[in-house]
Amino acid sequence: MSIGLSEQEILRRDSLKQLRELGINPYPAEAYEINANAADILANYEKDKTAYKTIKIAGRIMGRNIMGAASFAELQDATGRIQIYLKRDELCPGDDKTLYNTVFKKLLDIGDFVGVEGYVFTTQTGEISVHVNKLTVLSKSLRPLPIVKRDDEGNVFDGFTNPELRYRMRYVDLTVNPEYKQIFINRSKVINTMRNYFDSQGWMEVETPILQAVHGGAAARPFATHHNTLDMPLFLRIANELYLKRLIVAGFDGVYEFGKMFRNEGMDRTHNPEFTSMEIYVAYKDYVWMMGMVEECLEKIAVAIHGSPIVKVGGHEIDFAGPYEKLTMYESIQKYTGIDVSEMTEAELAQTCKDLGIEIDDSMGRGKLVDELFSEKVEANLIQPTYITDYPIEMTPLAKKHRSKEGLVERFELFVMGKEIGNAYSELNDPIDQKERFEEQLKLAARGDDEAMAMDDDFVRALEYGMPPTSGLGIGIDRLVMLMTDQSTIQEVLFFPQMRPEKKKVELTAEEAELYALVKEGEQQLLSEVRAQLADWSNKKWDTTLKGLTGKNILKVSKTDDGLFLEYK
Repeated sequence: MSIGLSEQEILRRDSLKQLRELGINPYPAEAYEINANAADILANYEKDKTAYKTIKIAGRIMGRNIMGAASFAELQDATGRIQIYLKRDELCPGDDKTLYNTVFKKLLDIGDFVGVEGYVFTTQTGEISVHVNKLTVLSKSLRPLPIVKRDDEGNVFDGFTNPELRYRMRYVDLTVNPEYKQIFINRSKVINTMRNYFDSQGWMEVETPILQAVHGGAAARPFATHHNTLDMPLFLRIANELYLKRLIVAGFDGVYEFGKMFRNEGMDRTHNPEFTSMEIYVAYKDYVWMMGMVEECLEKIAVAIHGSPIVKVGGHEIDFAGPYEKLTMYESIQKYTGIDVSEMTEAELAQTCKDLGIEIDDSMGRGKLVDELFSEKVEANLIQPTYITDYPIEMTPLAKKHRSKEGLVERFELFVMGKEIGNAYSELNDPIDQKERFEEQLKLAARGDDEAMAMDDDFVRALEYGMPPTSGLGIGIDRLVMLMTDQSTIQEVLFFPQMRPEKKKVELTAEEAELYALVKEGEQQLLSEVRAQLADWSNKKWDTTLKGLTGKNILKVSKTDDGLFLEYK
């Protein structure tokens, strides 16, 4: 049973066994009702000491100072840490001292959950603590936590800092690095502040399908799946835009949704294949009105988290109080490159991109070329909140044509710290124009653009029933939280970011080790020669891997949970 376990894990399992032999259930089913928490005690005890004469608190043991007949420990709950004091003769008033001498001192470990009852007092050194009269084991931990050391000034030593481990084992990360919890508390504040603001305006929160027959509402590569009962392909949504606009057709004046979106694309510091977006659509409004709404909403969020509209991000002080700077797409490119691309043809744009060292391909139409040029040469310069407006029509199949500028649409994107945070339109409500835009997207798809939108006939049909003038907005919640919490990677603001499969160390059996050594001695040896030397091992699991692979040169041997595998020519 101890194969593959560390010494600490073996000891903890032995302690688990001893607890059970003492009649103590290390995983009790009964509820443990608490009436206090660490943060409340530390903040309010000095104001009213009479309120903490009888308390029950629970949490993890995060440190211990075991002495003779009395000991101290550090208890961590969801709100913080507090010291607890245990005196043997008060915890065990009778002759049986097992709970203190054996359970607490020998069988409990850092990481175990316990509940304590007692009263709050101040030690001789001035530290607010809980004097324990009763101790209950609530959960025995079988793996040791990383020991993060902190000195009196709060400096951290031997920290649990490896990002690969932190993101993969967030349950450990937030236990030993509780300061990171504030990021996720603030994430909740971002969403709740936005939701409360929308609700105060009379707009309704709704839910729309995640599995969609047509992937639309954005330019992105979808995740595809298959529904067995209906025998039809389905896609995880890349956006919820088209369904929300159907609800505007249905007669709602304002609808919004916080939801997960899925895009089968690359991963980096600002992209995760699963992300959270907020989209809102308000009837009888346009993109100019939407700019003012966004400024009011973001200022409320900044104040809710920081008490001020000014947020420190990456060495900059970002002012979320409006009005924000406005530049058209073409103006921004000319400002930062000195080149006027507004009248360029597709061929001229392609040549300009090449001249500037921007990588392009033949599948890119005029809109994609402008977008690449903007992304490479403009975005990084947009530090303070800036609206980029009036996009080329080729870039935005779902936005209304500009009321006065030919070839453009009424769209803006909000950029902060060089990243897009929000995207908004005066929504296209002309069904004939919309169908033509979809048809142009189909032509781009035929050229190899795997992010082009698909034709959505039902959405066009909905528009044919009539949609009032509408403005829509999408905001990336993850990126907004990154800004509001001064984080440089999206992984820091996601509880469980997408990760590559975990690599596990697997021990070889004696026969597999012999095979491995045999192959490593001559990696170009023919597999048929290897098989000749394995005749007696035909019933071994790894032998099925070799079946039918005779006459091949062995390149590499690797071990997985399923057996030994050979890579061959």
